[in-house]
Amino acid sequence: MVIHVDIVSAEGEIFSGDADMVFAPAQMGEIGIAPRHAPLLTGLKPGSVRVQSGDGEKLFYVTGGVLEIQPHLVTVLADSALHAEQLDEAEALAARDRARDMLQGRAEGIDLAAAQAALVEAEARYRAAQQLKGHRG
Repeated sequence: MVIHVDIVSAEGEIFSGDADMVFAPAQMGEIGIAPRHAPLLTGLKPGSVRVQSGDGEKLFYVTGGVLEIQPHLVTVLADSALHAEQLDEAEALAARDRARDMLQGRAEGIDLAAAQAALVEAEARYRAAQQLKGHRG
């Protein structure tokens, strides 16, 4: 038994296919989704969406969005999404460092909430890049 997965963003369709299992970064923590999962609608936080099937595992990085689960369908409506191969670990690390510097400096005019959100997104991007590196190695 499989579950159909659609991952879309404003840029267009990122992935459409069947899976045995899906893992996604829901607001309250990572969620595992198998076929016949109970219906659920939740927000996504920045992180990796993993789609497991007989062909192996496909990794995607999302910056946030909405996750809709039906018994035979998972829909990821991402704010922005990338195939994991498109992640640049060095750029993710640099973005994380820039966000940390912004928070530590706390210069006047800095939007603290925006700086914290940038750090969360940069940390998630860096973790996803490292996770992909582990799959390659």
